[in-house]
Amino acid sequence: MRILWTAVKLVLALVVVVPISIIVLAVTLGLFGALVGLAIVVLKLAIFGLLALFLLRLLGGLIFGRARGAQAQATPELPPRDPHYEAAMRELDRELHGPAR
Repeated sequence: MRILWTAVKLVLALVVVVPISIIVLAVTLGLFGALVGLAIVVLKLAIFGLLALFLLRLLGGLIFGRARGAQAQATPELPPRDPHYEAAMRELDRELHGPAR
């Protein structure tokens, strides 16, 4: 009798657990499918945006030419090095018996 009662409890537990697990599985797969679909839509929008940006820059370059600030300008000369700095570095090199840097 004890084995029969254990089998009945097992069958009742399975009757409750199996449909609930099927529902949970369906909901999980539905959410996963929605996320995959959303990822595909975002990827398509990103590709479309990059293509639009490329075309906009291409058309802007063809219509307006180079930007006004984009012309090559001569690099300004750097100011000469400070002689006091040079002397201090030489003195430091002598004290340290080698290059300080």
